[in-house]
Amino acid sequence: MTDNISPKQFHEAQGTADWRVLGEGAHAFYPTLSLAQAAQLVGAIARLPGIEDHQPDVDIRPDGVTVRLLSKSAEWYGMTTADVDVARAVSRAARDLGLKADPQAVQSFLVVPGAGKTAEIVPFWQAVLGYERRPDSPDEDLVDPRNRNANFWFEEMDELRGDGLGAIHVAVWVPVEQAQARVDAALAAGGHMVRDKYAPSWWTLADSAGNEVDISTVANRE
Repeated sequence: MTDNISPKQFHEAQGTADWRVLGEGAHAFYPTLSLAQAAQLVGAIARLPGIEDHQPDVDIRPDGVTVRLLSKSAEWYGMTTADVDVARAVSRAARDLGLKADPQAVQSFLVVPGAGKTAEIVPFWQAVLGYERRPDSPDEDLVDPRNRNANFWFEEMDELRGDGLGAIHVAVWVPVEQAQARVDAALAAGGHMVRDKYAPSWWTLADSAGNEVDISTVANRE
């Protein structure tokens, strides 16, 4: 039986030290010395027993392999015990090849359009992107059907811009232990804090032109 679990439960499970849960599932990055070595790891993952029953997303590059695990249904979009099982198996396969994960190398990216009534703009973005409605929140979120590009989460704005229109900001999801350093670096690079009352779940910063970005983590998100 597969059970839904929180990011905290995933991280506390034995054998998941290689992985970090971000906004769109658990990620692990394994540095490699060549494309051939990266392909060797992907081949080992493809041969894992039962992997076809819960397939990960795999991104292969000459300098490493990123693996993502996420369970999706009409009721749940997050981590499950099946993800823990596959994470353990992938980590073992990497160790057998002498590869070590680099948790600091993972992040994910999110685009957040805002409007007074998001229901009026979601169809437009679905059409121009060729995306699908997220199964557990079809009225609020769009996802890439091929799991390659940034997902779109829509939010209704309590206060519109001065011209009465909406706005777009982006979110960068990072491991919890990296968030403060990323915030500090952004401030040192000329940014300013817009709000931090939701930290450590997220901080909202802006550049000198007022463009906003959330530094987001799964802290306190169950």
